Amino acid sequence: MTTLNAEGSGGSWKQFGVLLLGAIGVVYGDIGTSPLYAFREALRPFAHDGVTPNEVIGLISLMLWTLTIIVTFKYVLFLLRADNDGEGGTLSLLALLMKKTSTHATIFFFAGVIGAALFIGDAMITPALSVLSALEGLKLVTPVFTPYVLPIAIAIMLLLFFVQSVGTAAVSNFFGPITLLWFAVMGVAGFLHLADDPSIFAALNPLYALDFITHAGFVGLVVLGAVFLTVTGAEALYADLGHFGRKPIQVAWFAVVFPSLALNYLGQGALVLSDPAAASDPFFLMFPEWALLPVVILATAATIIASQAVITGAFSLARQAIHLGFLPRLEICFTSETNTGQIYVPSVNMMLLIGVLALILSFGSSESLATAYGISVTGAMVVTTVLSFQFLRVVWGWNVVTALIVLLPLLVLESVFLGANLLKIHDGGYVPVLIAGALMVMMWTWKKGTLLVRDKAARNDIPLRQFLRSIERKSDHSPVEVPGTAIFLASLPDMTPNVLLHNLKHNRVLHEHNVILNVRTATRPYVSLEERVTIEKLSPRFTKIQLLFGFMEDQNISAALPLCRKAGFQFEIMSTSFYVGRRKLVGDPNTGMPHWQDRLFIAMAGFAIDPSDYFQLPSNRVVELGEQMVI
Repeated sequence: MTTLNAEGSGGSWKQFGVLLLGAIGVVYGDIGTSPLYAFREALRPFAHDGVTPNEVIGLISLMLWTLTIIVTFKYVLFLLRADNDGEGGTLSLLALLMKKTSTHATIFFFAGVIGAALFIGDAMITPALSVLSALEGLKLVTPVFTPYVLPIAIAIMLLLFFVQSVGTAAVSNFFGPITLLWFAVMGVAGFLHLADDPSIFAALNPLYALDFITHAGFVGLVVLGAVFLTVTGAEALYADLGHFGRKPIQVAWFAVVFPSLALNYLGQGALVLSDPAAASDPFFLMFPEWALLPVVILATAATIIASQAVITGAFSLARQAIHLGFLPRLEICFTSETNTGQIYVPSVNMMLLIGVLALILSFGSSESLATAYGISVTGAMVVTTVLSFQFLRVVWGWNVVTALIVLLPLLVLESVFLGANLLKIHDGGYVPVLIAGALMVMMWTWKKGTLLVRDKAARNDIPLRQFLRSIERKSDHSPVEVPGTAIFLASLPDMTPNVLLHNLKHNRVLHEHNVILNVRTATRPYVSLEERVTIEKLSPRFTKIQLLFGFMEDQNISAALPLCRKAGFQFEIMSTSFYVGRRKLVGDPNTGMPHWQDRLFIAMAGFAIDPSDYFQLPSNRVVELGEQMVI
């Protein structure tokens, strides 16, 4: 979380200004690139017989009121208040509900998994669509650039994903000013074209949007899929809540983003009303020829920033999913010494890069990609609304009727948009569905397999108290006591770790001091240092320590050891050994999960980072003991 005051209140105006600029650059980078293609794609179904003034006004009215209802009312005014100790996003909301109630836990677990999977799908399509739509403006500068659009897009993507390992802390300082300039250019361009046809102001009347929907028929339903492109990136509002705070995000929306978007869409509409030929690319045709190249360069920079925002969001979501037990422990690199939100997950980065390149090469243009876009965004929004219903009831204490009155109209509206986007399944809409489906199966398999492994291990577990009573009895078969301290990592704090039993079985030794160490993840994003360590003396030779981390925190055991000393546990690191268990999993088609799921779970386990690296144990003090388990 950022070290600045996230709410902006109680801190200096300078701090609030930094957060405000950062919110403009990161939170609104994705939604700020929608004018490049949203209106153009919405007009496309009418291109064969020409667009009428009523169609143009109705479409712009739909776009403006979609922004107002979904982004302003749902996200900016409501969901930003539905936080989990300051953190937002689908998995944060799911963790909050899991903390508050166990009712319908399975349903909400799958809802959270679906939302997370759809967000990852969005993170693949957004960079490909945004960058292609910006670079295609080069064709208007000169047709000579046409063959080079795809190679340039691929080069930009390779460079963008390559620099992720370096970290975005330094680059992010430029995000805000560039995006602020982008919104200013969009707003001014739209404002200058309002005079082309002032009748566009009729779009401010929501009745024109309703009239368009009721009279457009099946084509209108198809167009709704393109209209929804105006709110792509709205989920970032909620997901980035913990990094910037509610007030900076809200002020940025009302003071900069919403006015600029509204002016630009109105300007595009006025341009098309005055010159129907401009429907081919209304955004870039708003600019004079001398300004086209600078605007294309600025648009490309803005789309790269938008891509960076969803990539960073995917990293954060992956970390949350790991800590909540939806994914195996993957390598997480921290690229900033002061901001824990600046992380890099190599395996997720590679998966996104492969997905983005595959989309660019297979679809080839923003027009084709736009048909594949929308399903993941609308699906994620529907999931968030469903989880919000439970939030209103459980956390805010609303009754069912009141919660339905507030959220049912929103759910119906989003479901209509989802249905409209599902019509694009055969035109490429299957892509985000397949991506999300694959990720859902992986997360479900990992959760199911982890529970299966835990249950199988529990059958051979020995209660810790029972083990201590037996080991403390002196006999001829007692293990040899050796000096020093042994720390055994345990998944269950009240059971004897298998690695301790294996050490006794094979080495027949017991250290002078022994620690049963359990690392637990809280259902809130951060915990205070005072809550981090819990120490319980079990016997003269045995101590139990529990380390508690929030699901947004780095589970660094080495960094937590000084806190153990302060809490009363004394040890010398050079005479301390960390014992870690390692399992080799073997699938059994006759028990447990289906054979294909066994193979998938074992493959995912192979991608998991070594526990000693994940928990950042001292590398020269670790002892690993392995076992084989049939699942």
